[in-house]
Amino acid sequence: MDLKDKASKIKLLVFDVDGVMTDGSITYDENGIEYKTFNAKDGHGLAKMVRNGLLTAIITGRKNGTVDRRAVDLRFSEVYQGVKNKLPILEAIMQKYELDFSQVSYMGDDEPDIPILEKVAISACPADAVKKVKNVCNFVSSKDGGKGAVRELCDFIYESQFE
Repeated sequence: MDLKDKASKIKLLVFDVDGVMTDGSITYDENGIEYKTFNAKDGHGLAKMVRNGLLTAIITGRKNGTVDRRAVDLRFSEVYQGVKNKLPILEAIMQKYELDFSQVSYMGDDEPDIPILEKVAISACPADAVKKVKNVCNFVSSKDGGKGAVRELCDFIYESQFE
Protein backbone atom coordinates (compact mmCIF):
# COMPACT_ATOMS: atom_id res chain seq x y z
CA MET A 1 0.00 0.00 0.00
CA ASP A 2 1.45 3.37 -0.93
CA LEU A 3 1.63 6.34 1.41
CA LYS A 4 -1.34 8.16 -0.13
CA ASP A 5 -3.51 5.06 0.37
CA LYS A 6 -2.38 4.86 4.00
CA ALA A 7 -3.14 8.57 4.47
CA SER A 8 -6.66 8.07 3.10
CA LYS A 9 -7.45 5.82 6.08
CA ILE A 10 -6.14 8.10 8.87
CA LYS A 11 -8.68 8.99 11.57
CA LEU A 12 -6.29 10.15 14.32
CA LEU A 13 -3.33 12.53 14.03
CA VAL A 14 -1.01 12.50 17.05
CA PHE A 15 1.84 14.91 17.72
CA ASP A 16 4.78 15.40 20.01
CA VAL A 17 5.26 19.07 20.90
CA ASP A 18 8.90 20.15 21.34
CA GLY A 19 10.66 19.95 17.99
CA VAL A 20 7.43 19.14 16.13
CA MET A 21 4.78 21.75 16.97
CA THR A 22 7.59 24.08 18.08
CA ASP A 23 11.14 24.56 16.88
CA GLY A 24 12.39 22.79 20.00
CA SER A 25 13.46 25.95 21.79
CA ILE A 26 12.64 26.16 25.48
CA THR A 27 12.43 29.73 26.76
CA TYR A 28 12.21 30.68 30.43
CA ASP A 29 11.54 34.08 31.94
CA GLU A 30 13.29 35.31 35.09
CA ASN A 31 10.61 33.62 37.22
CA GLY A 32 11.21 30.21 35.63
CA ILE A 33 8.02 30.28 33.56
CA GLU A 34 8.42 28.33 30.33
CA TYR A 35 7.21 29.69 27.00
CA LYS A 36 6.67 28.00 23.65
CA THR A 37 6.08 29.49 20.22
CA PHE A 38 3.72 27.79 17.78
CA ASN A 39 3.30 28.24 14.04
CA ALA A 40 0.00 29.79 12.84
CA LYS A 41 0.10 27.87 9.54
CA ASP A 42 0.45 24.59 11.46
CA GLY A 43 -2.56 25.69 13.50
CA HIS A 44 -4.63 26.29 10.39
CA GLY A 45 -3.80 22.81 9.11
CA LEU A 46 -4.77 21.24 12.43
CA ALA A 47 -8.03 23.21 12.56
CA LYS A 48 -8.85 21.98 9.06
CA MET A 49 -8.38 18.38 10.21
CA VAL A 50 -10.72 18.89 13.16
CA ARG A 51 -13.35 20.64 10.98
CA ASN A 52 -13.33 17.60 8.71
CA GLY A 53 -13.94 15.12 11.51
CA LEU A 54 -10.45 13.83 12.23
CA LEU A 55 -9.27 13.33 15.79
CA THR A 56 -6.13 15.10 17.01
CA ALA A 57 -3.97 14.34 20.03
CA ILE A 58 -0.83 15.52 21.78
CA ILE A 59 1.47 13.16 23.66
CA THR A 60 4.51 14.98 25.01
CA GLY A 61 7.23 14.36 27.54
CA ARG A 62 7.21 17.86 29.03
CA LYS A 63 4.36 19.58 30.86
CA ASN A 64 3.51 23.20 30.12
CA GLY A 65 0.41 25.39 30.35
CA THR A 66 1.12 26.86 26.93
CA VAL A 67 0.45 23.43 25.42
CA ASP A 68 -2.92 23.26 27.19
CA ARG A 69 -3.83 26.66 25.77
CA ARG A 70 -2.83 25.68 22.23
CA ALA A 71 -4.76 22.41 22.53
CA VAL A 72 -7.92 24.23 23.63
CA ASP A 73 -7.58 26.82 20.85
CA LEU A 74 -7.25 24.08 18.23
CA ARG A 75 -9.85 21.73 19.78
CA PHE A 76 -7.51 18.79 20.25
CA SER A 77 -9.42 15.62 21.15
CA GLU A 78 -6.79 14.37 23.63
CA VAL A 79 -3.81 15.93 25.43
CA TYR A 80 -1.27 14.05 27.54
CA GLN A 81 1.72 15.85 29.02
CA GLY A 82 4.60 14.67 31.17
CA VAL A 83 4.57 11.27 29.46
CA LYS A 84 7.83 9.34 29.26
CA ASN A 85 6.48 6.08 27.77
CA LYS A 86 4.14 7.30 25.02
CA LEU A 87 3.02 4.02 23.41
CA PRO A 88 0.64 2.91 26.21
CA ILE A 89 -1.04 6.33 26.09
CA LEU A 90 -1.53 6.05 22.33
CA GLU A 91 -2.93 2.53 22.73
CA ALA A 92 -5.44 3.81 25.33
CA ILE A 93 -6.54 6.60 22.97
CA MET A 94 -6.93 4.09 20.14
CA GLN A 95 -9.02 1.82 22.37
CA LYS A 96 -11.23 4.76 23.42
CA TYR A 97 -12.02 5.62 19.79
CA GLU A 98 -11.97 1.98 18.54
CA LEU A 99 -9.07 2.55 16.16
CA ASP A 100 -6.11 0.46 15.07
CA PHE A 101 -2.60 1.48 14.02
CA SER A 102 -3.64 1.59 10.33
CA GLN A 103 -5.81 4.62 11.18
CA VAL A 104 -3.15 6.58 13.07
CA SER A 105 -0.55 9.15 12.05
CA TYR A 106 2.15 10.26 14.49
CA MET A 107 4.72 13.02 14.11
CA GLY A 108 7.77 12.96 16.38
CA ASP A 109 11.34 14.17 16.21
CA ASP A 110 13.48 12.29 18.73
CA GLU A 111 14.24 8.85 20.15
CA PRO A 112 11.34 8.64 22.66
CA ASP A 113 8.98 8.78 19.65
CA ILE A 114 10.42 5.72 17.89
CA PRO A 115 8.27 3.03 19.60
CA ILE A 116 5.14 4.73 18.23
CA LEU A 117 6.63 5.61 14.85
CA GLU A 118 7.45 1.94 14.27
CA LYS A 119 3.76 0.97 14.62
CA VAL A 120 1.57 3.64 13.02
CA ALA A 121 0.48 3.84 9.37
CA ILE A 122 1.94 7.30 8.79
CA SER A 123 5.17 7.75 10.75
CA ALA A 124 6.12 11.37 10.25
CA CYS A 125 8.88 13.72 11.34
CA PRO A 126 10.09 17.24 10.64
CA ALA A 127 13.09 17.78 8.36
CA ASP A 128 15.29 18.52 11.38
CA ALA A 129 14.40 15.35 13.30
CA VAL A 130 17.29 13.22 14.55
CA LYS A 131 18.66 10.67 12.10
CA LYS A 132 17.35 7.63 14.03
CA VAL A 133 13.82 9.00 13.72
CA LYS A 134 14.15 9.85 10.03
CA ASN A 135 15.25 6.26 9.42
CA VAL A 136 11.93 4.84 10.70
CA CYS A 137 9.61 7.45 9.15
CA ASN A 138 7.69 7.07 5.90
CA PHE A 139 6.87 10.81 5.80
CA VAL A 140 9.76 13.20 6.30
CA SER A 141 8.56 16.78 6.01
CA SER A 142 10.51 19.28 3.95
CA LYS A 143 9.90 21.76 6.82
CA ASP A 144 11.53 21.91 10.25
CA GLY A 145 9.65 21.50 13.52
CA GLY A 146 7.62 24.59 14.38
CA LYS A 147 8.19 25.88 10.85
CA GLY A 148 5.40 24.19 8.88
CA ALA A 149 6.09 20.45 9.29
CA VAL A 150 2.73 19.87 10.96
CA ARG A 151 0.92 21.79 8.21
CA GLU A 152 2.66 19.79 5.50
CA LEU A 153 1.50 16.53 7.08
CA CYS A 154 -2.05 17.83 7.58
CA ASP A 155 -2.22 18.97 3.95
CA PHE A 156 -0.97 15.58 2.71
CA ILE A 157 -3.60 13.71 4.72
CA TYR A 158 -6.33 16.19 3.76
CA GLU A 159 -5.52 15.89 0.06
CA SER A 160 -5.50 12.09 0.35
CA GLN A 161 -8.97 12.06 1.90
CA PHE A 162 -10.90 15.05 0.58
CA GLU A 163 -9.51 16.09 -2.81
